Amino acid sequence: MGNKTARSLIGLGDLNGFFGLAFDNLTVLSFLAGILIFGFHFPESIVYGRMFPGTALGVLFGDLVYTWMAYRLAKKTGKESVTAMPLGLDTPSTIGIALTVLGPSFIALKNQGLPPHDAAIQAWEIGMATMISIGVLKLILSFFGDWIRRAVPQAGLLGSLAGIGLALIGFIPLAEVFGMPLVGVLSLGLILYSLVAHKKLPGNFPGVLTAIGLGTFLYYLAAPHGLVGGHYSPPNISFHFGFPLPTLGFIHGFIPSLKYLPIALPFGILTVVGGINVTESAKVAGDDFNTRDILLTEAVATLIAGIFGGVAQSTPYIGQPAYKHMGSKTGYTLLTGLFIGLGGILGYLGAIVEIIPRAVIAPILIFVALDIICQAFLACPAKHAPAVAFSYFPTIARLLQIKISNPDWISPEKLQTLMSAVGKGLPEVLVITALGNGFILTAMLWGAFMAEMIDGKLKRSSFYLALLSFFSFFGVIHSASADGAMYWPWTLSYPANQIPYQFSEAYALLAALFFALSFSKHSKAAGDLRHA
Repeated sequence: MGNKTARSLIGLGDLNGFFGLAFDNLTVLSFLAGILIFGFHFPESIVYGRMFPGTALGVLFGDLVYTWMAYRLAKKTGKESVTAMPLGLDTPSTIGIALTVLGPSFIALKNQGLPPHDAAIQAWEIGMATMISIGVLKLILSFFGDWIRRAVPQAGLLGSLAGIGLALIGFIPLAEVFGMPLVGVLSLGLILYSLVAHKKLPGNFPGVLTAIGLGTFLYYLAAPHGLVGGHYSPPNISFHFGFPLPTLGFIHGFIPSLKYLPIALPFGILTVVGGINVTESAKVAGDDFNTRDILLTEAVATLIAGIFGGVAQSTPYIGQPAYKHMGSKTGYTLLTGLFIGLGGILGYLGAIVEIIPRAVIAPILIFVALDIICQAFLACPAKHAPAVAFSYFPTIARLLQIKISNPDWISPEKLQTLMSAVGKGLPEVLVITALGNGFILTAMLWGAFMAEMIDGKLKRSSFYLALLSFFSFFGVIHSASADGAMYWPWTLSYPANQIPYQFSEAYALLAALFFALSFSKHSKAAGDLRHA
């Protein structure tokens, strides 16, 4: 019986599941490499030879454990239809940390006079330290994650993630698509046709595989003749072999990484809450995995990645029921883990990333962004829609900050002048910078205070406003520093020193007002009102 069950756990549906899960991971790795190498000019050897192997090892570990958990569940229940929990690289945090931690720290280190290679090594160490911090937090929260999910309104948790989907996961890849519209729009259309409209292609060809294959073929057919926009240059295909070895480099990066914790740690909280939600969805689909085991696995996978040089956290993916619908069982996670893990070691992941144009693979991220944005509105009560939408704004501010702080766009001297400009109000660039710093935590708290306010729970709303006041005073959120560092506010010079005092006072005043209003009978009644 046991052998029969083991054999039946791997079926033809696992091949479709493998392509879907593997391409999801490849897409995230492609943008991690693209942001660092092309956006911030990281040395390729550091990205492919040091970051990729440890990052891929975390995926290998997590998928192997989830495969074993599914096999164990099938053996325990006697069901042959058990589908393993999919695990891969977390898209929001991978892109977010590349844009807001690794890239900025690399630029800052170069501005201090370090050669690019040395600056990249130190930025890599900061990235490892960030992963260790996230892993430790996830390890702790795996025992308390369900409490966080109950305590914080969904509008704050899902709205902050949806804001990332809109501004970072969706918009940046959209610019890649229309940077090569002939191939990018074709791939985007096929992805939307297959994954959004749920239509099948003739011959039942996999939609994602067809979109990427056709787009890549068209690119190499037309790009050499200048028909896709931009300047064509053959891909630099090389295999960066890198066996992941444990390193203590994260110790050197620990102190510099502390200033990025307001950005990094909320990503860990979001994956824990997401892990609880996807485990619940798997239970509804018929696979009753232990929630704590799922969360502990993703936490340990993230720690392993960080210790071995990785810079992206692993997480269980939304959509386990979708993989079950494909007919996937345990083979797809086993195949994905081996493909990604061995690819990081042998170097073929980097080669694949170089071969497939980002305009062709970017539509997968756009689909992920659409899914995240829609989920935030659908999963939250309809009356909380304004709270979800309001939580988008800090991430938009962060996107603007990323663009204006790029020295290829605005010189550091010009940026400093704009941040110090004296006018009738606070300098606009300084305000944008402050709104973008600590954007995830800000978005979570904005969504939470708005949701509680809508429900007429003004005491709870005032609590979240008090947290916003406290955090903004020390730069945990709304840091007036261009690099997002925390500080003692009295150490800042004018006009930056106005940000912590004025932002904190504003939140405190509103918190006091809401607390006072909580004793009004009108505010209690307001929570029951509905829009006509």
